Amino acid sequence: MSVEDGGTPGLGRPRQARWTLMLLLSTAMYGAHAPLLALCHVNGRVPFRPSSAVLLTELTKLLLCAFSLLVGWQAWPQGAPPWRQAAPFALSALLYGANNNLVIYLQRYMDPSTYQVLSNLKIGSTALFYCLCLRHRLSARQGLALLLLMAAGACYAAGGLQDPGNTLPGPPSAAAAGPMPLHVTPLGLLLLILYCLISGLSSVYTELLMKRQRLPLALQNLFLYTFGVLLNLGLHAGGGPGPGLLEGFSGWAALVVLSQALNGLLMSAVMKHGSSITRLFVVSCSLVVNAVLSAALLRLQLTAAFFLATLLIGLAVRLYYGSH
Repeated sequence: MSVEDGGTPGLGRPRQARWTLMLLLSTAMYGAHAPLLALCHVNGRVPFRPSSAVLLTELTKLLLCAFSLLVGWQAWPQGAPPWRQAAPFALSALLYGANNNLVIYLQRYMDPSTYQVLSNLKIGSTALFYCLCLRHRLSARQGLALLLLMAAGACYAAGGLQDPGNTLPGPPSAAAAGPMPLHVTPLGLLLLILYCLISGLSSVYTELLMKRQRLPLALQNLFLYTFGVLLNLGLHAGGGPGPGLLEGFSGWAALVVLSQALNGLLMSAVMKHGSSITRLFVVSCSLVVNAVLSAALLRLQLTAAFFLATLLIGLAVRLYYGSH
């Protein structure tokens, strides 16, 4: 399996086992994010500012990277620190920040179900930028695998989980507030296309940057998360009055921040040593974890759409990574 295919060439069994374990951990953390957020709810609402969680997550990643360099887990480059190589990471942080904010604004112009289904178009945009920027051609088999991955995400979003007390289609969270009609405005569709393009571009640009620079991953992450902290600090400060930075945080909220920080570090390793396509498969496979945890912790019911989505994901993995 080549780097472009999402693997690492020439790995021995111990390193291959560590790589597989890393991907499984990242899949589990992605899948656990939504159920953990649901456990944070108080009276049906998140008691802390979302911008606080994002800022603390970026800060945690920054501190973990700095600690890794200080204790020598990764070697500091010889000579003066190459600070000039930090500048390109500002664009990565800006793209990720724009994407995170677009997710919020999109909810104003379409219902959550429509967003969840259409947002799977970012799989196609990531593949497009992957081929254009990294000059890697996907085979017809791999292209079909990514189409199946998009179909699996749309299928799961359309009704993979159901609240036993809510017989209406759509996400379980809509039960308490009453049914919301499916809708999307022209502006919402335009913003969603922009969201998918930025999502694909940010992922592929960061991968290209990390692979071209001959720097320790921890140092590259230090650059990226420094810009991320500064950007999110500005967004948090400019967000107007609201709860304080740590106000409303609980043990579950702290677990959300820590898991997302660790997952971000794992994903950076995937981007450097694997590919953006591997990241897509990790995110898609996490839907299975999300559904199982939601059924176990939140007492939601798995539907036929979930099992169909799981089957499509399995077929996609087999097509993309199986022997040709």
